[in-house]
Amino acid sequence: MAAQSTATSATQAKDRHYAHLASSLIRLNQAVGQTADLFEQLQIDLDAMRMLAGWHTAQFIAVASDVDHEPLPEDNHTRRESS
Repeated sequence: MAAQSTATSATQAKDRHYAHLASSLIRLNQAVGQTADLFEQLQIDLDAMRMLAGWHTAQFIAVASDVDHEPLPEDNHTRRESS
């Protein structure tokens, strides 16, 4: 009878471990799904950032070509002589 109770408690322990494993796998599956969703959102955000950076680059180039460039200031040595 002692052997049977030992087998029963071992079976119960095994069943508890399998239940815990199943619970852990369910949580892992949920975490992987959430990670996949976050990566999809990250891809959308990165595409938007790429478009925004391209647009700002185009604006900068357009403004830089329209801006009148001021002549470079003369050397300080030359200014002193003309004063």
